[in-house]
Amino acid sequence: MKKAVAGFAIAGVMAFNPVVGEAALGDQTLKPGMQHSDVQDLQQTLDEKGYFSYSKTTDYYGDYTTDAVKNLQADKGITVDGIAGDETFKALGVDQSGEQSDSSIVEVAKKYEGTPYKWGGESPDGFDCSGYLNYIFDEAENIDLPRTVDGIYAEGTKVDKPAVGDIVFFDLEGDGPSHAGVYIGNDQFMHASSSKGVTSDELSSSYWSEYYIGAKSYE
Repeated sequence: MKKAVAGFAIAGVMAFNPVVGEAALGDQTLKPGMQHSDVQDLQQTLDEKGYFSYSKTTDYYGDYTTDAVKNLQADKGITVDGIAGDETFKALGVDQSGEQSDSSIVEVAKKYEGTPYKWGGESPDGFDCSGYLNYIFDEAENIDLPRTVDGIYAEGTKVDKPAVGDIVFFDLEGDGPSHAGVYIGNDQFMHASSSKGVTSDELSSSYWSEYYIGAKSYE
């Protein structure tokens, strides 16, 4: 009898609280008022890009999500309607399979690990920091970055915290951005170091965190 009652209770709960659908982010348009697991994925992606300000993510598309989407749309120069459709997913770096399209930049960045440092270098024979970024962004994303760190810093969209594929900047000399690398996730970035060549380092290490001045996204 208890099992039967429990079964009816569960059925009642499910009737009044429908199961949230499962799909990959980018598979469907998300709109204000929706409740879906994709909404939480959207919020997490917006948070990684520095747009979502609420203290936690949920599966509800409310005012915080709508405002975050509108801010992203305004920054990217696309229609500002607060609805997450194809244009918005593309601006977030999400393809139609629901994966963030950042794996290629990480793969290309790692491919040149160990390449020696060369002042003014912009080929696999030797890179300086901006030459390395120019080369990998052109190969992986077909993005033509300015040649100098100052020039790269002058472009792009500033983000509160870096996501995979964003460029992180450092002021090593006290007079503005003088070094940069590409963020590859898990607190790691890859760069052309004058002492070690192309290598990875921790963004929060005692050395790099002291000189870190911010990150920017390049689409």
